[in-house]
Amino acid sequence: MESVEPLLTLTPTAVSQIETFIEEQGISDNVGLRVGVLPGGCSGFQYGLNIEDAPEEDDEIFDLSGIKVFVDPFSVQYLMGVEIDYVTSMMGSGFTFRNPNASGGCGCGSSFTV
Repeated sequence: MESVEPLLTLTPTAVSQIETFIEEQGISDNVGLRVGVLPGGCSGFQYGLNIEDAPEEDDEIFDLSGIKVFVDPFSVQYLMGVEIDYVTSMMGSGFTFRNPNASGGCGCGSSFTV
């Protein structure tokens, strides 16, 4: 059987934070994390994260460390190899994206160019 690389990965810190957010939303069998790429931002594309009750009909669904991750067909092409982390610094805390396919980005860390 051939090993398939996951579309994207979540660090243990990100998993812990997502689990906390999901618990705050209430327990649901279908609840998951929507990861998306949207046109916009200062570099051309920006990432989006949201806790949702259920996937959309055309979503791809991944199980990453026990977290259901919903990705729309448009976003899949931009998320290959992306690592999502949750960091805390003097500037605040939030999710960060490490995208090996991005050719550029901006200082805010949530916008990128391919």
